[in-house]
Amino acid sequence: MNQAITMHGWAGDASNWRHWREELMALGWHWSDGERGYGNLPPRSPSWLPEPGRRLLIAHSLGLHLLPSSVLETATDVVLLGSFGRFVPSDRAGRAIRAGLAGMASALGSSEERGMLERFLTRAAQPLPLSALPPSSLLEGVTADGRHRLAADLTLLQECSALPAAFPANAIAASTGATASVAAASHAASTHASAAIATAASIAASAVAIATAACSTTTLNASTIP
Repeated sequence: MNQAITMHGWAGDASNWRHWREELMALGWHWSDGERGYGNLPPRSPSWLPEPGRRLLIAHSLGLHLLPSSVLETATDVVLLGSFGRFVPSDRAGRAIRAGLAGMASALGSSEERGMLERFLTRAAQPLPLSALPPSSLLEGVTADGRHRLAADLTLLQECSALPAAFPANAIAASTGATASVAAASHAASTHASAAIATAASIAASAVAIATAACSTTTLNASTIP
């Protein structure tokens, strides 16, 4: 049985993968989403079924660092979208990023919270407009538990300095810094625009190709969007 597991990034949720899920399940793959539970979806930790076959892991940005070690270390194929080992540079260039993350953390639970999240999501959608993303429940209000997870994951973002120790050394892997691909796939959910649907299909097809072809390039690009 071929399986796929996904993990979204900071301030995201599992709805981002809707069209990826439809495409791969139509090809007979078993699909499972990881969910941090920042908004109105309950947190969910994914796991592989104890069945032989390909195990495709798709992670967006910080999502790579949010996965259980047991899931990561047994993946046979890995697709990384805007992911990174270290997010904050260790040299002087990291100071501004740390200051920005501190500002985001301080906005949580304050009157600035919604504005901060909206600005973040706007940046995450670029070069597409914010409307390309699925409606975010975070903009309607953050629960106390969700706020705690957002804060904890901002701390993780600052502290991560390398690939997770459980990263599968022998997995087939590919990565891209283009976070807009997630938004393009999700955009089709509300607009049914043919171009967006075609993009979603091509993205999912690319993931399948990576899982079934001899792709051996492992390159991890830093991202400015957690």
